[in-house]
Amino acid sequence: PAAVKAFAEILEASDGIMVARGDLGVELPVTSLPPIQKRLVRLSRAVGKPVIVATQMLESMITAPVPTRAEVSDVATAIYEGADGVMLSAESAAGDYPVEAVTTMNNVAASVESDTVYRQIIEASRTPSRHSVADAITVAAREVAETTNVKAICCFSHSGTTALLAARERPKVPIIALTPLVRTARRLALSWGLHCVVTAEVDRFKMAVVNAARAAREHGFATDADRIIVTAGIPFGQPGSTNILRVAPCDEKKIYAGGGED
Repeated sequence: PAAVKAFAEILEASDGIMVARGDLGVELPVTSLPPIQKRLVRLSRAVGKPVIVATQMLESMITAPVPTRAEVSDVATAIYEGADGVMLSAESAAGDYPVEAVTTMNNVAASVESDTVYRQIIEASRTPSRHSVADAITVAAREVAETTNVKAICCFSHSGTTALLAARERPKVPIIALTPLVRTARRLALSWGLHCVVTAEVDRFKMAVVNAARAAREHGFATDADRIIVTAGIPFGQPGSTNILRVAPCDEKKIYAGGGED
């Protein structure tokens, strides 16, 4: 169909992508759907845009309390491919077992993401990043997180772009997306691994670090004894200006004792 052929243009213009296999299956042979799904998920992830796989994921649970083995494998495959989300339709909207369906999907996702093979697949499927400063910062954040004992990556973002790029890297530690804009926080909530926190505007990097440390502690990701990674853009308030990364303590006394205003 035209949408598949023009996917590059659609991806560029979109905030996120839904791979609706039901609609695709009407216009395409069913045997062509798996490779198309894999390609769309990979392309979306490469540019840091959330992608959701949907339609008939646990279809039998509309009338049955347990799924088929094939359905469980279908959900797991989407997660192994790197999808940001998997979505139920009639199973939860009109089915007889909505709670069981949601629980099953959540359990499958948790099982896959705890599998060592999942991490190997995600790392092997990383695509070369583009050559912007924000790309370099988010790649560096993931690499630093993998080689040091930090508890979270904290991204300050107005537009949400930096947080999306951080999610694209699929780091092993949680990502805290801090933004003063409620609409940005809501949009980011659909993306892989992002814990969104609406925070006050800041005009100095040191205050950004303080706010990040507070968020990490208050939301249970770190203690005073831990360290976090903080990324931000200076000057503040300009979308797309991410240009700084710091490994910082969560203890505010140590942050203030660092000297200067950063």
